[in-house]
Amino acid sequence: MAPPPPASLPLQQRLLHLVQTLQFAWFVGHLTLLFSTFRYGISYLTFHSSTRTARFSYRTAFVAAAVTYGIVVFKAYRPRSRSGKVQQTSLWTIAGDENVQYLVWLFFQQVPLALLPFTIYSVFHVATYTRTNLIPTFQPPKSSTGASPGGRPAKSTSPLAEQIGNFVKKNYDTSMMLVASLELSLWFRVLFSAILFTKGSWILLAIYTVFVRARYSQCSFVQNAVSQGSARVDALVSAQGTPPALRHIWGTLKQFARQGTEATNIGRYLQPNEAGGKKAQ
Repeated sequence: MAPPPPASLPLQQRLLHLVQTLQFAWFVGHLTLLFSTFRYGISYLTFHSSTRTARFSYRTAFVAAAVTYGIVVFKAYRPRSRSGKVQQTSLWTIAGDENVQYLVWLFFQQVPLALLPFTIYSVFHVATYTRTNLIPTFQPPKSSTGASPGGRPAKSTSPLAEQIGNFVKKNYDTSMMLVASLELSLWFRVLFSAILFTKGSWILLAIYTVFVRARYSQCSFVQNAVSQGSARVDALVSAQGTPPALRHIWGTLKQFARQGTEATNIGRYLQPNEAGGKKAQ
């Protein structure tokens, strides 16, 4: 994350320096997502999720998500095009980026569960940006009388920034495991809609299956969530009194999941290009 503006500048110039960055737009996107999700949550809990305001809040949340993750993708692949490594930045490579596949919810019907992973991410992104950029902009760290281990003057940080940092450090792993579990639960939610032949559900299922596969290959939290869920089902199925037919069904499902994992591995289709790219380096 980019450093805050220099403390030597006046407050007005520090603020101008801050809001003119692409990172600030990323922060505003996450903040908008949180407010929109909160507004939609009120409508959903009061059984008014089909009203115009609720639909607007839902779409606004995912538009904000599209902006934030679009900025992430832009910043990730722009240096490659500048350095002349255009071949590495193919459409397949960008499509395989999990940040791009997050945007799929913008084009399908309302699935309230899909908002929760974004919301958890945004809480931590907003908290981190507030700690590292907003607070130092309004309250630049002051040099204390002591010295740091490196011999440089130590700088006192804001108590609020320290509290935010402790909150992020304490709850990050647990929250990411929750996000992984929500994303896997969301797959079953989409599968249920596909079984009922809801409009567009099979297309959504195919796209989201590829997304889950990409997440599984890139995120250790998703891998742990899958392992824990599979272990729990194994324990239930292996219990005494479980019908052999049920055990056979579970074994078949696991085998099918393994085959599906291989079939949706985008990396296998990117290997020739990536190998060529590595040789060019």
